[in-house]
Amino acid sequence: MNAQPKTIPSLVPPFTKESAILKIRLIEDNWNSRDPERLARGYTEDSYWRNRSEFLNGREEIIAFLKRKWTKELASCPDKDPGRRNLYCQYCPLAS
Repeated sequence: MNAQPKTIPSLVPPFTKESAILKIRLIEDNWNSRDPERLARGYTEDSYWRNRSEFLNGREEIIAFLKRKWTKELASCPDKDPGRRNLYCQYCPLAS
């Protein structure tokens, strides 16, 4: 077999339809992973976020915020059995 490696389209502008779809899927995968370090790598080191009344500056603050947010959401999950997949619980990491 003489299979050629598939080229990955550039994930910087200008986007083709295929590269835009790929970039969106990669971003969704990062958010769905619920891994703050992995997600923060997708943003610049000097990123500035606003979440309601909280203002975050830089990756370290973003990581700390996401850890707090996802820990709180998981703690409030009505179905805390880690072996059970609850497709209807928006906070359950197994649902995504």
